[in-house]
Amino acid sequence: MSTIGKRHHVVVVGSGFGGLFGTQALNSDEVKVTLVAKTAHHLFQPLLYQVATGILSEGAIAPPTREILRRQRNARVIQGLVTDVDLEAATVTSRFHQKQTVVHYDSLIIAAGAGQSYFGNDQFSTYAPGMKSIDDALELRSRIFGAFELAETEDDPDARQRLLTFVVVGAGPTGVEMAGQIRELANTTLAREFRRIDSRDARVVLLDGAPTVLATFGDRLGGKAKASLEKMGVEVILNALVIDVDHAGIVVKEKDGSTRRIESACKVWAAGVQGNELGRAVAEASGAEVDRSGRVRVQPDLSLPGHPEVFVVGDLALVEGVPGMAQGAIQGGQHAAETILAKLRGQAAPGPFSYVDKGSMATISKFNAIASVGRLRFTGFIAWLLWLVVHLLAMVGFKGRITTLLHWLITFFGNGRGERVTTNQQLVGRLAMERLGQGVSGTLMRGDELGEDEREPRRSS
Repeated sequence: MSTIGKRHHVVVVGSGFGGLFGTQALNSDEVKVTLVAKTAHHLFQPLLYQVATGILSEGAIAPPTREILRRQRNARVIQGLVTDVDLEAATVTSRFHQKQTVVHYDSLIIAAGAGQSYFGNDQFSTYAPGMKSIDDALELRSRIFGAFELAETEDDPDARQRLLTFVVVGAGPTGVEMAGQIRELANTTLAREFRRIDSRDARVVLLDGAPTVLATFGDRLGGKAKASLEKMGVEVILNALVIDVDHAGIVVKEKDGSTRRIESACKVWAAGVQGNELGRAVAEASGAEVDRSGRVRVQPDLSLPGHPEVFVVGDLALVEGVPGMAQGAIQGGQHAAETILAKLRGQAAPGPFSYVDKGSMATISKFNAIASVGRLRFTGFIAWLLWLVVHLLAMVGFKGRITTLLHWLITFFGNGRGERVTTNQQLVGRLAMERLGQGVSGTLMRGDELGEDEREPRRSS
């Protein structure tokens, strides 16, 4: 601690793109940095669907935060779920299992990110996991591969078809990529591996309430994506809202008001995001506005109203013209860091945050993608190559890039997938912790008996 002295203390909440890149931008002797995050890794979220479908291991897209920052001597990492930010006392309180830690800050960067939104129907998450964490991806991997395994032993044709029907809700980039990979998994990787079923008979459905696929890419690219999906065998249903989900299927409401049920054992939720609850808490304390998704309306420089020392960046910040993508978080975190350092040095602040759009892209299938970069539009193989290069370069850490490249070579230039191991723990772990509550984790590790109050169903914090 003596090496840190009385330097300006910046606390960063979250190890995602905004938090990590903001921390790295603060690599200066003028400050000390404490990064507080609920996980011990930085997650490259755009490739989560490849973990879920057996292409990549979780380690390839989630390098340890401590390893990334090991050479940044002014940075300290604390693992813990942030439970409170006191703007008046300038403190951040976090909890790791049953250990509580309080740290004081001079400046604060909140990059807590966002979770999956079920639009007020959180009970859907039991049957349709989202795609926001490693836990989600590993659970989905178990559900997807498990559905094929169960179908192999099922004698009832209707039950077998239900097991072989996969529904993806949300036709944004994540939903499109997920639907395409499940289709390819059934068409190629698993073909000829079963004896009583043909994996190619699987039905893959992509649902969305919007009238187009990949709406943010425009009608032309969205139309091409839809046509490509349908050509490979994905059933695309648009203008359809999900009104109910249970263990055996999903109910949708069509544009004309009619409803229909799709029998499906495996559902994936890739529609909508909800800002971390921390956003609402600091917004209430500062008087800032919050939109329906829980994002905080910040000042032009990304600071909170009345609190120029506190910045909100990434998916948690509401800034016009800035999409909820990695580049928005990266640039926001770096801008906040530059503003803090400029004030310490007595220099002019960078001013309002200005987002530089570096393009959007999404894969549809092997050798097929779409990309929008400025005024340029790419489709097919060229867009797919561009997608590969951009995502590979954007990954943090040399080992992760090499591992990812090798797995891609196996998958894209063959039909194999090297990460198909699943466990029952992966399948039910998330649901078990939601039922027990995160607060009992320390009790469980010690082998203590749970009290009756700890056995009651509750939502995790």
